[in-house]
Amino acid sequence: MRSASKTAARKSGRSAPKGGSTETEIKLRIGDRRALLRQLAGLKAQLIAPRVHEMNTLYDTTDGKLARQAQMLRLRVERVTHGAAAAGKRGKSAGISALLTFKGPSTSLRKGSIKYSNKYSNKGSKKGSKRTPKPASGEHYKVREEHELRIADHEEMPRILEALGLRPWFRYEKFRTTYGLPGIAHLKVEFDETPVGLFLEIEGERGAIDRAAELLGFARSDYIDGSYGALFMKQLGLAHKEAPQNEPTPSSGLPDMVFRKSVRRRRRS
Repeated sequence: MRSASKTAARKSGRSAPKGGSTETEIKLRIGDRRALLRQLAGLKAQLIAPRVHEMNTLYDTTDGKLARQAQMLRLRVERVTHGAAAAGKRGKSAGISALLTFKGPSTSLRKGSIKYSNKYSNKGSKKGSKRTPKPASGEHYKVREEHELRIADHEEMPRILEALGLRPWFRYEKFRTTYGLPGIAHLKVEFDETPVGLFLEIEGERGAIDRAAELLGFARSDYIDGSYGALFMKQLGLAHKEAPQNEPTPSSGLPDMVFRKSVRRRRRS
């Protein structure tokens, strides 16, 4: 079953983590999209998977057992954007695909690991504007157990999950483009456009992550090891003491992290 999952993932252009059991990653906040794309071009970054729209839905038991144990079950539905579809770069895989992912507790996050800093604030921002979370000193990478499987029918899978007693409790969306860097094996550099800003998510071995980040002009002090849900929760001021590893739970009262319809339509074009 696992080998079939890996085969499907390779065909989609988005491979499962090596060994299918552990992921190591960090996030970096990006202030200037055009500057980043110029930098990637200068590094001769290779396009691994063209831009897709993702709608991610987290599922849990009615009493939030998974989140309380710092576990996560996510159904991700990917849709090729108009630009990528027009370019015809995904061939037979063009259209809609889905990925079911389970993640265990992080071995790197600890309570209080996400702090606020004005490090990434735009110049000229207004007084009182919301600040951006950044990792505390000494906390660099997020390492989690991960198992994932490509799903053929993205409409049927939610019915199966709900029949098993699981319920959707949080949705977040983003647009993602995936690159590789020459000379750095087993590394993914994923450019994410989210409702809370632009980010790079770099996944691979720690040494490869550090090398890629340095080439892109970042230091370890810039690393963010929280999930998008955690960053969104902090931004809204909804964090509470019971949140495992600073991650949201069904009881956090977190609204969906989604784009306005007009923004989504514009970004899909």
